[in-house]
Amino acid sequence: MSFHSKNMAVMEGSMAIARAVRDARPGVIPVYPITPQTHIVEFLAEMVANGELDAQYIRVESEFSAASVLFGAAAAGVRAYTASASQGLALMTEVIFSLAGSRLPVVLTGCNRQLSSPISLQPDHQDTVLLRDSGIIELYVESAQEAYDTHLQAFKIAEHPAVRLPVLVCVDGYVLTHVFEPVSTLYQEQVNAFLPPYQPQEYLTPENPLIYGAYTDDQTALEMHYLTYQATLRAKSVIECVAREYESLFGQYHGGLIDTYRLDDAEVALVAMGSMVSTLREAVDRLRRQGRRVGLVKVRSYRPFPTEALRDALAKVPAVAVLEKSLSRGFQGVLSADVKAALYHAARRPLVLGLMAGYGGREMTLGTVDEVVARAYQAVGQGCVEEDCVFLNLRKEILPEGIAQ
Repeated sequence: MSFHSKNMAVMEGSMAIARAVRDARPGVIPVYPITPQTHIVEFLAEMVANGELDAQYIRVESEFSAASVLFGAAAAGVRAYTASASQGLALMTEVIFSLAGSRLPVVLTGCNRQLSSPISLQPDHQDTVLLRDSGIIELYVESAQEAYDTHLQAFKIAEHPAVRLPVLVCVDGYVLTHVFEPVSTLYQEQVNAFLPPYQPQEYLTPENPLIYGAYTDDQTALEMHYLTYQATLRAKSVIECVAREYESLFGQYHGGLIDTYRLDDAEVALVAMGSMVSTLREAVDRLRRQGRRVGLVKVRSYRPFPTEALRDALAKVPAVAVLEKSLSRGFQGVLSADVKAALYHAARRPLVLGLMAGYGGREMTLGTVDEVVARAYQAVGQGCVEEDCVFLNLRKEILPEGIAQ
């Protein structure tokens, strides 16, 4: 068997994720089903029942409990995994802060879905972005293939001695979890060579007693937070190195911190993350045929944020249009604000437009991208951006009179 040989099959995105998790060989999988994550843990249950995966599959009573079992398993030195979405991720928040602060390298899948209220099953990024300040690493994927590959990389990133942090792989609900696509998967011996068995640096054992989550005061708390912060920064180079190693071994590369497309001579750069990126690639090609010099930047690593990479990629672009699915109410789009902060110290700052595209599950079409690019060219002509946060495709007829954008 060639080291580059693979299995190719059409499968649901959730199955691709489950196969990656199976191949990563976690010892503990605590689960609590929530749409649109449920298929992933159903597939994993079947794999455990069939003897394909030797793991403790634990059905818990809530997402908070699932995250707590993750904590216990990782503290005991076991590779551990779970998945959740929306309100479930919100319920895990307290424990996720503890996982990151305790430097426990677990992997989670966040199947993006709206948070209440209003309650909805539509996908946006509000649920995973909610966790951005916890210390967890967040990687966003655009396809079922990238979901498979990134989950294998996530375990290696999380367990790297310089990182030792939880990793959240963010997968757009339904659009990716329930889509059927051709996915190339690896043979188990290939995965084993890339991702060896987990060797924890510290873990709970009677022979070497430890305490996780111990109380601190003002004499040590600052230093603990500083160490976690430094670990997130070190993760930048680890994410890049792991992505390049995966490419050299298996030929698949989806970007490290970011990925760029047709950006060299761009007058307008589109910036986005998640499944939207695939639509934007097609839109860029279409706009190029019309004579519009448009390029694309995919943000793959949202935390740690790719500040330097974005600054380099966007150094010569007059206008940047950020299309996003998360909102900081009372301020602006979350990704837009981060992009602006990243470019603040750039020698030449482009105009940055913040556009809510796909937020709340609203469909984003090629026509929507045409409007975005027209707005960007208009901003360049005017030399300014008129609004910090534009909601695209608003149905103005159902808004109260006088407040429509």
